Amino acid sequence: MRPDYGNWVPKSMVCGLAAGTAAAAVLFFFLGISDRIVSGTAGLICGIIFGIGTLTLLFFTVWMYALNRAFDYNGKRKLAKVIIDGTADHVGIPDGGVGLDVGCGSGALTIAAAKRNPQGNMVGCDIWSGTYKLEFSRNRCEDNAKAEGVDNVTFREGNAIHLPFPDESFDAVTSNYVYHNISGHDKQELLLETLRVLKKGGTFAIHDLMSKERYGDMDAFIRKLIDWGYEDVRMIDTTDGTFMSRKEAAWLGLTGSSLLIGKK
Repeated sequence: MRPDYGNWVPKSMVCGLAAGTAAAAVLFFFLGISDRIVSGTAGLICGIIFGIGTLTLLFFTVWMYALNRAFDYNGKRKLAKVIIDGTADHVGIPDGGVGLDVGCGSGALTIAAAKRNPQGNMVGCDIWSGTYKLEFSRNRCEDNAKAEGVDNVTFREGNAIHLPFPDESFDAVTSNYVYHNISGHDKQELLLETLRVLKKGGTFAIHDLMSKERYGDMDAFIRKLIDWGYEDVRMIDTTDGTFMSRKEAAWLGLTGSSLLIGKK
């Protein structure tokens, strides 16, 4: 049995775009080029509209296909695995301690962190809904843990906006590419909610698209954490070759990828 961590750009998304491209191309032919249905000025307008639509959908189909290939765990680049493993390397759990992975998806980061910390346990939480509900689930997380031979993990439902855990419950917290997907909520507030459940002395490693447009002034946020007593807080730019190059991050739509680490 092999683990199946899915893909951050699912095949269903690529297939849906491909189907949309094909449909637009058919409409372009019959309504824009052929005179059988529409002709004259109306045909010209339809040709322009569906021609532009076909080219636009074709662009996004090719782009999403390229992303799917880049993130594929079984592909050549395996970027998702590189990012997961690189983030998990920053997760440290003391003997008998417990770590939390917020927005665990298919369990990849939870399991990778558990592998590196056999002396502790990891909890992965997610709402398993929205865009990825067909790709990721609690059952898939548990199946992946079994396939990896990892038994120091558990999975439960939990929303990053209001985590279902008391204050200072965990010895480490981590997350990967979660908060930027949560629209309508201040990203720094989401970080603070995650840090709320971290014990004093616990460590955190949170990877996300932390551009100023999404997260605001992160330098000021880090200074605030330090003023509150947090230690060794810093942000690592993971597009400097750590996980990927800046050029690769740009075409993948991952500009601003950064790893926030520190100790409470």
